[in-house]
Amino acid sequence: MNNDKKIAGIYIRVSTEDQAREGFSLPEQEKRLRAMCEYKGYEIYKLYKDAGISAKTGNLRPAFEELLQDIRDKKCNTIVVLKLDRLTRSVFDLEGIMRFLEENDAYLDCANEEINTTNSSGKLVARMLTTVSQNEIERTSERTKFGLAGAIKDGHIPARAPLGYKHENKKLVPDPLTKDIVLRIYDLYFEGKSYYNIATIFNEEKVLGRTNWKDTGILRIIANEVYKGDYVHGKRTKHPTYYKDVVEPIISKEMWENCQVQKKKNQKNYKRTQTYIFLQKLRCPKCGRILAGGASHKIKSDKWYFYYRCENCKNNIHEDKIEDKIKVLLADILEYDNVVNEFFLPVLKSKIDNPKEQLEKELKSLNNKRDRIRKAYIDELFTEEEFKQESKLIESQIEMISSKLLENSQAEQLSFTTEDILLKRDMDFINKVKLPISYYAFNDNWDLLDRDIRADIVMRYIDDIELELKNNKYEVKQINFRSTFYSDFEELYKKGYIDRKRPLTYDINGVCVDTNIRYSEYLPIKDVMQHLYRLNEYYEVNLYKGIYYKETEKLDIGPLQRNEVPIRVFPLQNNNNGDKNWLSMGMLATKNNPNDIKVNIRDVFETIPDNVTEEDFILSDDNVSQEQR
Repeated sequence: MNNDKKIAGIYIRVSTEDQAREGFSLPEQEKRLRAMCEYKGYEIYKLYKDAGISAKTGNLRPAFEELLQDIRDKKCNTIVVLKLDRLTRSVFDLEGIMRFLEENDAYLDCANEEINTTNSSGKLVARMLTTVSQNEIERTSERTKFGLAGAIKDGHIPARAPLGYKHENKKLVPDPLTKDIVLRIYDLYFEGKSYYNIATIFNEEKVLGRTNWKDTGILRIIANEVYKGDYVHGKRTKHPTYYKDVVEPIISKEMWENCQVQKKKNQKNYKRTQTYIFLQKLRCPKCGRILAGGASHKIKSDKWYFYYRCENCKNNIHEDKIEDKIKVLLADILEYDNVVNEFFLPVLKSKIDNPKEQLEKELKSLNNKRDRIRKAYIDELFTEEEFKQESKLIESQIEMISSKLLENSQAEQLSFTTEDILLKRDMDFINKVKLPISYYAFNDNWDLLDRDIRADIVMRYIDDIELELKNNKYEVKQINFRSTFYSDFEELYKKGYIDRKRPLTYDINGVCVDTNIRYSEYLPIKDVMQHLYRLNEYYEVNLYKGIYYKETEKLDIGPLQRNEVPIRVFPLQNNNNGDKNWLSMGMLATKNNPNDIKVNIRDVFETIPDNVTEEDFILSDDNVSQEQR
């Protein structure tokens, strides 16, 4: 090929942003460049066209790559473009192109810019123009990022709505049709199910009519920050941006974090021949290593003994020693969780999670969609099979929303309070005293539970157990319960609506008793009397007053009536009686006699008495024992 003859490869390009701009369309570029080649006497070898591709570094432009190859093959020697930014907007890329042209005895000609790369002045102009172009694109990018950040902070998430959410007025909001599925996924994972287990369960149940649930999809849901209200933009880039509290969360931040901890633990999952109740919950206080589980078997008694050891420090602690420490407190937590989560929260939750107005709006939208599908079928826009599939999906969604509306209307007729929680706990305890056989069906004994169930309870409620060294032996220092529910438990306890078992010595009827007893904090006497009155709708319950001596840690109370059993003790003074060395205390007690229950046994376990008015509880002074007046 004669190097003096200019054989042109015409290169035209538009990006998606440029297509609407006047003068940048492909036909317009081609027309102008052919005219320039004719004017300058260039022979046109070929037209190279890239449509909808930007000139950013890293973008693959097939036509441009073909042009470069044709220059290598000496088929042409001149790149003809409208403007330099049609070729590149990167100074770095331009340097590479210029080196390529020099190596292949070729050059560049721009119609709208005086660029001639055969001399140093032309190369300088090319570099300056590219620098200006790169600065423009970087400034545009900064403005775009600033605007995007503002939009994200307002809840406008630039992505497809994940399961459990939908776009409403350009904002990402929880979808009442699917958010419960997300909640269930987190609950199942929190309870110990693997991604594969959850996917299998969903496929068997055909959740959302699907049988293609995969463990990878469950993993993405568990790891997605949006479910706790946060959003990460540019996850796959080197510098992602984290936005906190920009979306209404479906699950709490505590639950999300707990599931991430659980995920790390599951990464070291392998088959075990034994179940270790406190696995991954214990750490050596000396070296910080997580304790490993071990077991020994006594052939003669056919009994297994379990322990946890530090491989570094060669120290260990027996499992029953840990169980003895956690049983009392864990029983309180389990009782609280049973009363609150099983008895009250399902009703309260249906009010909170299923707002009536939103459900009614969703139902109206679904009914309209059903009508449109029916009209489309009549107009023969759908086949009969398509119509049946779409109708089935809509009907299942309508059924789900209608069910939630029914739950909501039922919930509106119920009103539970913190006082009800205390009442239900006392009732459960009295039932245990009076009807131990019936009560057993509702409250299993820890020692009778199998190891898998005990391990599941520990995993579900306990975050970790802190140990300390005493006389070179491990001792339980502190039990850290999962914050997702324990903070509520602690708050209710401080306000007097939740009891705990605590060791107490008390003198009753001349007999000194040293035992664990149910204890709650101060409640105003008005609330105590109302509570007593409500209990007496079902049982014979008396209130006794006594003195607690701080120095000796002994309670002097009574005398109780024959066969009476203490239910609970509590302070009758709010300020711990200041600096005085005694404190006025109250005790509720009931007879160990099933005959005084005033209702059907089944109702005792399923019902709580109605609240009472101020006039009602004033009369309840009759229930203060005669000896106490």
